[in-house]
Amino acid sequence: MKDVVIAGAGIHPFGRFDSDYRDMGEVAARGALADAGVGLSDVDIVLVANVGAEMAKGHNVVERIGRTGVPVINVEAACASSGSALFMAAQMVASGAAEVALCIGVEKAPRGFIAASGFEPWQIENGLGVNPLYFAIQAQELIAATDTTVEDLADVSVKNHRHAVHNPNAMYRQEVTREQVLASKAICPPLTLLMLCAPNEGAAAVVLMSRREAERRAVADAVALRGIGLVSRGPDDWFVPAASYQADRTSLSARAAALALDDAGIGIDDIDLVECQDTDAGSELVAYADLGLCKPGDEASLLRSGATALGGRIPVNPSGGLLSKGEPLGASGLGQVHELVTQVRGRAGARQVEGARTGLGHVMGAGHNSCVVVVQR
Repeated sequence: MKDVVIAGAGIHPFGRFDSDYRDMGEVAARGALADAGVGLSDVDIVLVANVGAEMAKGHNVVERIGRTGVPVINVEAACASSGSALFMAAQMVASGAAEVALCIGVEKAPRGFIAASGFEPWQIENGLGVNPLYFAIQAQELIAATDTTVEDLADVSVKNHRHAVHNPNAMYRQEVTREQVLASKAICPPLTLLMLCAPNEGAAAVVLMSRREAERRAVADAVALRGIGLVSRGPDDWFVPAASYQADRTSLSARAAALALDDAGIGIDDIDLVECQDTDAGSELVAYADLGLCKPGDEASLLRSGATALGGRIPVNPSGGLLSKGEPLGASGLGQVHELVTQVRGRAGARQVEGARTGLGHVMGAGHNSCVVVVQR
């Protein structure tokens, strides 16, 4: 990806709105185009990530901006949808098939928990297809296998809500205490309501260019897309609650991270900040080891050390994460990329990670997809 850059990024705040998905996608797309200094007529291809809307959703969004006749491709891979769209667009730009690509992620998710995603019929009929349950299974295993406690799970939420206070694009911008998190409604033990993200609404977009094209256009604040890894479940991977559990399972996130870092030609120690998939508090802790931030078993110790908080060695989810932003599924990955671009450009204000130059984003989608992206200024 050494010759691919993010020329512009745009976002529609995450939350609950009267607007439909077309309106939100338009806001994010226009923001990204303006940031890159280009118009829709300059774009060679558009990829639109969404999970829940009707057919031709991408075309419906692009119609709000204009008609150029270039291909519009709709992409769906659950929470990894916009990461998948970014992966495809990056490959097109890197190969020379496109000089300028527009990626849009947008969602207007229904209220309540998401069910029946990526599971066998028997799992769905037994209640395993509702996401808080398999998050809880993962959290229970983490507690059983390590020194992680329920209090640690609460502290992940405390940290991320503290970060979100200064993020105008987050749904929840108030701090919470450990006691409030633990006292919130029990959903699936050990998880309480404030340990879970809320599916919601929003959009994010980026404009990708070849480095040559960005230089020709004199794009002033381009961010390099250094590496990207996208994987689906392999024969030895395990994703709860799989019927083929193995004690020596591999991790989709670990494989995606290894690919992205290898693509970038750097190691995890070169990363200054991380935006990771915290659909629940336990998932963030699991990601610490999967992404190589710590050894397996040291997840809680890393959190307790303060390393993953703003001001720490490797801040995780300075945006507030999904626990605070909420998760519009189709926009999730590009929302992370928008935050990473904002951070490495030094424009994050009170939540700015000091000296941030290289960031990593990570999403994990139902149906067993994981995408990891590395950006650098």
